[in-house]
Amino acid sequence: MKSDRLKAYRIMWVLVFFDLPTETKKDRQIYARFRKNIMQDGFQMFQFSIYMRHCASSENAAVHIKRVKSILPEKGHIGIMTITDKQFGMMEIYRGKKLAERMDVPQQLELF
Repeated sequence: MKSDRLKAYRIMWVLVFFDLPTETKKDRQIYARFRKNIMQDGFQMFQFSIYMRHCASSENAAVHIKRVKSILPEKGHIGIMTITDKQFGMMEIYRGKKLAERMDVPQQLELF
């Protein structure tokens, strides 16, 4: 039981928040490319400009943060946040006034 509790602090979530310009055709292409690239790295849309990714450890999270940093566009505002699984689990999500069901957490595969 103690092991499960400790895992909640070791497992991480990486959140990427972005607000990119979409005024010109080129801006929209850059926006779409950035969004496509982070999705190919395993990020899922949480809200329109908020994407998240489940990571097995802080070391794994650092790898994905580095990948996001390598594809940052020249313009716009991008934020990257890392939180523990425990913190993520305390989030309350609503659909209108109704409390939404909790998301399924990806199962962690361990190889020895």
